[in-house]
Amino acid sequence: MFIIVIPMKIAITATGNSLESTLDERFGRCSYFVIYDTRSNETEFIANPNREAVNGAGPSAVQLIASRGVGKIVAMHFGSKIIDLLESLHIQMIKPDSGITSVGEVIEMLGRQH
Repeated sequence: MFIIVIPMKIAITATGNSLESTLDERFGRCSYFVIYDTRSNETEFIANPNREAVNGAGPSAVQLIASRGVGKIVAMHFGSKIIDLLESLHIQMIKPDSGITSVGEVIEMLGRQH
């Protein structure tokens, strides 16, 4: 029997641009998105250009991360409109355990799952 592991990119909301940064509680208005590639174990830090938007920060953030080929998003909270949008795009939403507070801890958790 063969087990096929599909490479995936995972977006993580963050307050800063390092692995020590804490998770940002806001999805659409987070400071940074960390894109973690499970195949290469590489991370990319993207400043969220929509965090100060008057309207539409959430949908614009979804568009940004979807354009990066993300299949999962790790965030503390997702708004109801965003949940419907992410489900329509087949992007899985993950809310981390309450003890996980940093980007590095999320990546470590994800590594244990793969």
